[in-house]
Amino acid sequence: MPATADVIRERLGALNPLTVDLRDESEQHAGHAGAASGGGHWELTIASEAVRGKTPVARHRMIYEALGDLMKRDIHALTNEAFAPEQL
Repeated sequence: MPATADVIRERLGALNPLTVDLRDESEQHAGHAGAASGGGHWELTIASEAVRGKTPVARHRMIYEALGDLMKRDIHALTNEAFAPEQL
């Protein structure tokens, strides 16, 4: 079974990212209710042409849509920033 980080990166491929910086911050949340349920805490920075011209809320929705059921099962919390390539 692939690691959660690998599955996240694979699913984000739907956005044709130029860069993906994904960090597992689950250890910082040990003892937190979400950690107890098995869902991880992640921080994501992504650059993609797909988000060009989109509002921050629309960009977040695109990421959540790409991750699909992971947001209900494997990901308890996701901090994310999405940029058009020249915004990095």
